[in-house]
Amino acid sequence: MRKKHKISVITLGCSKNTVDSERLMNQLKLNHFDLSINPNDADAIIINTCGFIEAAKEESINTILEAVELKKKGKIKKVVVIGCLSERYAKELRKEIPEVDSFFGTEAYESILKDFGGNLKYELLGERLLTTPSHFAYLKISEGCNRPCSFCAIPLMRGKHKSKPIEELIHEAEFLSSKGVKELILIAQDTTDYGTDLYGKKSIAELINYLSLIKGIEWIRLMYAYPSQFPENLIETIAENPKVCKYIDLPLQHISDKILRSMRRGITKRRTISLINKLREKIPNLTLRTTFIVGYPEETDEDFEELYNFVKDIQFERLGVFTYSMEENTASYILGDPIPAEVKEERKAALMELQKEISLNKNKNLVGKELKVLIDSKENEFYIGRTEKDAPEVDGEIYIHTNKNLKIGEFYSAEIYDCNEYDLFGKLR
Repeated sequence: MRKKHKISVITLGCSKNTVDSERLMNQLKLNHFDLSINPNDADAIIINTCGFIEAAKEESINTILEAVELKKKGKIKKVVVIGCLSERYAKELRKEIPEVDSFFGTEAYESILKDFGGNLKYELLGERLLTTPSHFAYLKISEGCNRPCSFCAIPLMRGKHKSKPIEELIHEAEFLSSKGVKELILIAQDTTDYGTDLYGKKSIAELINYLSLIKGIEWIRLMYAYPSQFPENLIETIAENPKVCKYIDLPLQHISDKILRSMRRGITKRRTISLINKLREKIPNLTLRTTFIVGYPEETDEDFEELYNFVKDIQFERLGVFTYSMEENTASYILGDPIPAEVKEERKAALMELQKEISLNKNKNLVGKELKVLIDSKENEFYIGRTEKDAPEVDGEIYIHTNKNLKIGEFYSAEIYDCNEYDLFGKLR
C-alpha cells in the first residue's frame, strides 16, 4: 500500500482563507494524512494563496517559489497551490512555475483530496481543525460577492454571493462551541448581504439571533459589513442582544462623492454620515472600525483632504488604510495607476498618524474604567487579552500584569490604569 504524504498547509491572506484551510486540514486528517505545522518536516506542501492586491500576490508567489526550491533540493516531494491566486491565474502559473504539481481554485476540497488519494467526507464538511486559539473562531457565513466595486477582484476569484444555510451555520457553530470556542467572528465578502439569495431578504440579524442561543458562545462579532443598504433590524440586534459585541467593521473605502461614484460603492457622503450617526445613536458604546483606500486613480489632493477631514471629524475607534492596487479585469483597471507610489504612501502615513492621535485620546477615556477581557495568550509577565472593542489580529490588546494564574480563553474583569496609542494596560478587579 502506497505510503501517505505528511502534509503541511500554509495559509496566506485573510480570515476567509483561514476557514478554508481549517476545513481542508480536517478533511485531510479524516483521511488519515499526517499534518505538520513546519513545512520542513513535511513531504508535501499545500499553499492556500491570496490574490487580492499586488502585495498579497507577491507574497503568494514568493511562498510558492520557496516551496519549489525545497522540492528541487529533494526535501519535499509535492507542491500543491490552491485558493484565490490559483483561481485567478492558474493558466499563467502553470506556465511560469511548472514545478508545482497541481493547481486548484477556492473551496476545491473534493479535487484536492482526490489529488492526494483521499475522499471528501461531505457530512463532516462543517467541521474544522482550528488554527486560531481554541476560544475564538471565524465563521464564514457566505462566499463571493455581488457588489460591483470598481477596484475589487474578489468576484473574479470567489464568484457571486452565495449564502450558507442557517441550519448549516448553526451546526458548525455548535461544533465550534463544543471545541471550546467562546467568540464567533462572522466573516464573508459582504456579511450584511447574507441570506438575500436563499431567503429573499437580508437575514444577518436572524442568523445572529439564532447563533446567540448556542450554549457556550458569549461573544458574536460582525466583520465586513457593507455600508450601502445597511439592515435596520441588524442595528436593533447589535444594540439589544447581550451576546453581540458592540462592534462593527464597516469598510467605507472613501468619502469623496466623486471617488465613491467611480468606485461604484452605491452610497454617498451624506448617506454615509447619516448611517454612522444612526449607528452611534442607537448602539451605545459602539466601536466602529473602517478601512480606506488612498491613491485611487482619480483621487486628487482635494479628494484626499476631504477624506482626511472626514476622519478627523468622525473620530473612528479603529481604522486601517490600503494603498490602491491596480487589478486587471476590474472596472477601474482602464483608469491606470497615475498616482506615484510615494504619494500613496504619504497619504497613508498621514491618515495613520491622524488615527494614532484619535486612538490615543479614545484610549485615555477608558482609563479608570472596568472592562470585560477575554485572555488570548501570555507573554513574559503579561497576560494579553481583548475587550469587545477589539477583533483579533487587526485591533489593539490589553496587557494585564498579575501574580495570579489566569486561564487562556477565559473572561476576567480588569480596570484600565494606563494606555498607549493602540493598547491598554489593566489590573484585575
